[in-house]
Amino acid sequence: MAQVLIVDDQSDIRRLLSISLGKSYEILESEDGQTALDMVLQHSPRVVLLDVMMPGAMNGLEVLAAIKSNPLTAHIAVAIVSARGQPHDTQQADNFGADAYFIKPFSPMQVVAWVREQIG
Repeated sequence: MAQVLIVDDQSDIRRLLSISLGKSYEILESEDGQTALDMVLQHSPRVVLLDVMMPGAMNGLEVLAAIKSNPLTAHIAVAIVSARGQPHDTQQADNFGADAYFIKPFSPMQVVAWVREQIG
């Protein structure tokens, strides 16, 4: 079963996405950037759903940059799921290699459809 890593410091967002995706995929969860990056390196999930603003040493954009710059993980599809929705925010995520950008509040069904598209 394909793995999806959900990275958000808000447990309700992780729960919503986990419930929406959990019947079709194995769900991994993290609430901070460094743990998320460690999990990516350990598990190599097919998709990462990544918040931008998180506590700790790494924010979501730094995690995204680390994933996309590593030849071992660059193939992983990464979607940003963030409350930041200004054009410069989405452009910055594009510059770091984001494959999609969902603005909170988001439609869980749109995220599910995108994940299905990525995994096939």
